[in-house]
Amino acid sequence: NWNAVWEANFQPLLVGKFCGIRADFHAEIHEVQHELIINPKMAFGTGHHETTHMMIQMMEALTFDEKKVLDFGCGTGVLAILASKLGALTVEAVDIEQASYENTKENATINQAGNVKAYFGDLNAIKATGFDIILANINRNVILNSLPALYNKLNPAGLLLISGVLIQDMENVFERATQAGFAGGRKQQKGEWACMELLKGRDQGNTYSE
Repeated sequence: NWNAVWEANFQPLLVGKFCGIRADFHAEIHEVQHELIINPKMAFGTGHHETTHMMIQMMEALTFDEKKVLDFGCGTGVLAILASKLGALTVEAVDIEQASYENTKENATINQAGNVKAYFGDLNAIKATGFDIILANINRNVILNSLPALYNKLNPAGLLLISGVLIQDMENVFERATQAGFAGGRKQQKGEWACMELLKGRDQGNTYSE
């Protein structure tokens, strides 16, 4: 039974004192600002992967209050739900996996994140533009192919937070991002993975530095 397998292996996760992630059969986590209950339909997206962990760490320093947010490649919906809890005005979440779309809807309900709207499909399923923050924890190829479209979906001072990219691919991704009009912001590395802010409408120099 696959469920029994992941239940046995799924431990609650803490990202500092900022965020705790648990399944509904775990005890409450009291020592964090935000507790998320995530019951994954699939192994990925519980927050344990280094890329998700970094995204959450990077989100802690951002202001989500009254912001329009897009979670591109939402998986279990963990980042979308966290954005909602951090005060986002609206959160749209999209994934090409049917299971991810269903899972995001269920997890949003469990967490009473009523302003999270999930969509099934690729970026074209999202008709809205003018996002303040886009979260994209996917993979290099999808990010590279989507950079111009993501740029156009952001408001003039918007921010794109990306992960799911290997450290050795980051320079190439950054180069393509600057071609699309982005400037670089904060960066983080964990294991073999990188996480990076890409800023629209702010020229912060166009060289990638470690």
